[in-house]
Amino acid sequence: MAVLLGNDDGTFQAQRTFSTGVGSYPIWVAVGDFNNDTRPDIAVANFGSNTVGVFLGNGNGTFAAQMTFSTGVGSYPISVAVGDFNQDTRADIAVANYGSNTVGIFLGNGDGRLTAQSIFSTGALSAPHAVAVGDFNNDTRLDITVANNGGNNVGVLLGNGDGTFAAQTTFSTGTGSNPTAVAVGDFNKDARLDITVANYGSNNVGVLLGNGDGTFAALVTFSMGALSGPYAMAIGDFNHDTRWDITVANYGGNNVGVLLGNGDGTFQAQTTFSTGMGSSPISVAVGDFNQDTRPDIAVSNNGGSNVGVLLGNGDGTFQAQRT
Repeated sequence: MAVLLGNDDGTFQAQRTFSTGVGSYPIWVAVGDFNNDTRPDIAVANFGSNTVGVFLGNGNGTFAAQMTFSTGVGSYPISVAVGDFNQDTRADIAVANYGSNTVGIFLGNGDGRLTAQSIFSTGALSAPHAVAVGDFNNDTRLDITVANNGGNNVGVLLGNGDGTFAAQTTFSTGTGSNPTAVAVGDFNKDARLDITVANYGSNNVGVLLGNGDGTFAALVTFSMGALSGPYAMAIGDFNHDTRWDITVANYGGNNVGVLLGNGDGTFQAQTTFSTGMGSSPISVAVGDFNQDTRPDIAVSNNGGSNVGVLLGNGDGTFQAQRT
């Protein structure tokens, strides 16, 4: 696991690495405060070692040695998200277990340690690929959404507020869509959370508008281009119009796509920003990396073995990638 400390001008210090173990193949990270010391900690999905790792932060950019928590033999955890699922003010972790077709929940003890995993089925051969968190039925209890890569659907598990969840409800993303990522936001400004999904197989981004009761309208899709292979996504307001926009890592297109939101659940055609020939971008995140109040994009380029930063201009466009 690597950490690059920012210089507040859009540049970063050389990476510092923290071991996740031989053969662990860390594939996803999320940030939370797992020991209630106000210092950010990191959770890692270790795909190869079938564990979730927790690195407790020292508050100076360094981290204590990893603690690991089993997700089960052959589970192949591929994504993690953080939330308080039992309303005890302690951060918990949800994990997509790609190999065992489950979502796992680790409840936090508040000292950095986690309880044993509880699992909730996403269906046979569903191959859950990503998880995200939101309150989809407005009951103040956190729910989970899952991109089921093998099931060609988005799953929603409504939370009971005690760390357990109702059986999954699924919403189709289309035959051969093979969704790989989900993100949550209110895309039509009706105070109900919506879901956006990256459909790797069908080369589009889908939007499911929420009804506020845990159900969703039928999927509406927006093309990312032939062979683009949208793999990961994040949301932000890239043109300062108070409407959520979407950024996508187009693995096959070797670019980052940006879809500006219209505020009614629809999006403008994507604009693309190159990440370099053969870069195969696999993840994106949004933040203000140069302290100009304009959202920027960070991208993990799997083929280029680098992290790229695209500084935002505040109008939905971005400067050329820096690596």
